[in-house]
Amino acid sequence: MTQTPAVTPKVKLDKRLKDELLSQIQEDGMVIVHCSHTTIFGTNIRIWNSTVLIDKESGNRSRLLHALNITIAPNWMAVPPGATLCFTLIFASLPKSCEIFDFLEDIPEAGGFEIRGIKRNKIDVYKVTIV
Repeated sequence: MTQTPAVTPKVKLDKRLKDELLSQIQEDGMVIVHCSHTTIFGTNIRIWNSTVLIDKESGNRSRLLHALNITIAPNWMAVPPGATLCFTLIFASLPKSCEIFDFLEDIPEAGGFEIRGIKRNKIDVYKVTIV
C-alpha cells in the first residue's frame, strides 16, 4: 500500500507574531502540544477555541492560545485519504504543581478530541496522536 505523505497546510506566520509567541513561551511557560491525526478514508478536521488542558489534581484549565496548521471552528480543512495531518497547539501554562493533565476539546457536540492522563514533563512540549 502506498502511503500518502503528511498534509502540511501552507500557513504563513507573520514574523512579528512568531517572535511574540516565542517570547511569551520563554517568559510565561506556555505548553506546546504537537498533534498528528491520520485518516484512512479522508476527513475534514478543525480545532475549537474551547480546547483546554486540565490539571488532574486542581481542575485548573489552561486555555488554547494559538493553533498552527489547523483551522479554527467553524472552518474545516480537508485531509485526504491515507494522509497524516500534523499541527501544533499552544496553551497557557499549567500550574507548577501539575503532574498529570488531560487534553480536551470541550465542544457542544460529539466527537471532540480527548486524551486523558498525559504525564507532565520538564519542558512542557508534548507529542500526541489524535484518533
